[in-house]
Amino acid sequence: MTFFSPIPWEVDAFYAQDGMSRRNLNPDTWPVGTGPYMLTEYVPNSRMELVRNPNYRGVPYPCEGEPGDQEKGLLKDCGKRTPFVDKVVSVIEKEGTSVATKFIQGYYDIPQLERGEPGIGYQVSIQDGTGRAKELLERKIQLPSTIQVGFWHFGFNWLDPVVGLGKTPEDQVRNKKLRQALAIAFDFEEYVSIFEDDRAQVNHSVVVPGLFGNNLSNHNPVIYDKMPDGKFKRKSIEVAKKLLAEAGYPEGRDLKTGQPLVLNYDTQGVGPGYKARLDWVSKQFAKLNVQIEIRNTDYNRFQDKMRKGSAQFFFWGWLADYPDPENFLFLLYGPNSKVKFDGENASNFAHPEFDQLFDRMKDLEDTPERAAMIARMIEIMQEEMPMLFGWSEEFGGAYHQWVGNGKPSNIIRDSLPYLKIDAPLRTRKIKEWNQAIWWPLAVLPLLLLAVAWPAWQAWRRRQSQRAVQTDVATPRSL
Repeated sequence: MTFFSPIPWEVDAFYAQDGMSRRNLNPDTWPVGTGPYMLTEYVPNSRMELVRNPNYRGVPYPCEGEPGDQEKGLLKDCGKRTPFVDKVVSVIEKEGTSVATKFIQGYYDIPQLERGEPGIGYQVSIQDGTGRAKELLERKIQLPSTIQVGFWHFGFNWLDPVVGLGKTPEDQVRNKKLRQALAIAFDFEEYVSIFEDDRAQVNHSVVVPGLFGNNLSNHNPVIYDKMPDGKFKRKSIEVAKKLLAEAGYPEGRDLKTGQPLVLNYDTQGVGPGYKARLDWVSKQFAKLNVQIEIRNTDYNRFQDKMRKGSAQFFFWGWLADYPDPENFLFLLYGPNSKVKFDGENASNFAHPEFDQLFDRMKDLEDTPERAAMIARMIEIMQEEMPMLFGWSEEFGGAYHQWVGNGKPSNIIRDSLPYLKIDAPLRTRKIKEWNQAIWWPLAVLPLLLLAVAWPAWQAWRRRQSQRAVQTDVATPRSL
């Protein structure tokens, strides 16, 4: 997958002049563009200052949006020229606590523009009544959220003889039942509850929320049973054990050799929090008496394994480059294989019908014809189970009450021109929330006096004491 950015030839010729690079004059530090802002100050690891570009073409504010945007007032500025803010200052803080404190005080309008963790963290604080929950509510801080267009997943290497496609028709049947058994055992609803505080959504295909065709990602009938009330329930572990036995591994042992089934799990992560996640993965395998060998390495080594195809079962994630199902379905497109073509198909999945449908679907508009193709591709991936589709995390924003048009997104990276600021309201609130506390200045002299008075009295007593007289013997004459 290759992307490019067009650059005027004049810019390329200008920076190609002798001496430019030696003086650190290049497009990285002195970019040239036609955007809404100009980078007028850049201090590495400290701050950046953006000023309105007077020659900007003035893209109008959108008049259409997602369902609910109109009700939230996000389309009130329909047709107005952007940007709305004249100057943007971005400060890089070394400590996260400093960002949080200054944001609550009102000195930062937004804690972080392109990351969702602060917004979600504040929501959790309000939900649990911890931290600065009271201040967040009293100061009417806006905390909108959405499900990010991306997901975390577990994958099977399609080239592996045990969990992959298999060389013979018999192997293909056995391996598929093994993958399906593991898919039932991996209780992602439990994972979301424990590790994501129920702020994530379990996926049923790679067509995640926010994409055309996501409504076609119904609960996988291989994994879920539909209940009489219309809800879905994950199949029991007994069903998974039955599939495992049909795959040739009753009670987690190879029927032919009697040896325990051992699978290699490749991942990358550090810290006590990640250790808990590894324990959870081990627990899912243990439900089927399947043993795993955890191979936790650094990210560079992990990527090398994926490129060589030496991983068997792995954990990885994907964030959208653009909001189209093609950008996710190509994760299972055969000609995009990681091993064979250095593509993004990390599972190295290959399926003739799936690939043919992808070739037809990728360039179509969002029509019923395209939806039908996507629906069939979802059926194929749910049946073959080249990966466990995992979950999509919640992505949150945090904006003060004087910030308008704030809408969090992990895809939209140019939201600055659409934001607006009610400057008078900001000035009033910052003054109200950060009033100087003068009473310590009145108490301080009294404290100094309380400390100094006993010392002064002790000094006076010492000065007024009479000297002690003593008789000194007169030396005798010799």
